[in-house]
Amino acid sequence: QVQVVESGGGLVQAGGSLRLSCATSGITFRIFDMGWYRQAPGQQRELVAAISSGGSTVYADSVKGRFTISRDNTKSTVYLQMNSVKSEDTAVYYCNAAALRHDYWGRGTQVTVSS
Repeated sequence: QVQVVESGGGLVQAGGSLRLSCATSGITFRIFDMGWYRQAPGQQRELVAAISSGGSTVYADSVKGRFTISRDNTKSTVYLQMNSVKSEDTAVYYCNAAALRHDYWGRGTQVTVSS
């Protein structure tokens, strides 16, 4: 049974910080590419950040310099460190695990930035 579970969301003030976690089980975590996506009301789901099985990273232009994605293969967990958050960061954040034909999604965690 595959599980992808996000945590760490909540209410945060503009300019503050938040760390999201995505814990996985039932997969060979080390061979999976991991990503964080977000979706705001009335908008498309968009890639926020991704980290490959080899450790390379990519970021959306809107979060470069503010967010950092990382992974801990010993804990089968990926993180998203969010600094200097803005109102525009308010969204449901989803964790994705992908490898070959496999593609798994978490149910999401709400992040709300107060202005």
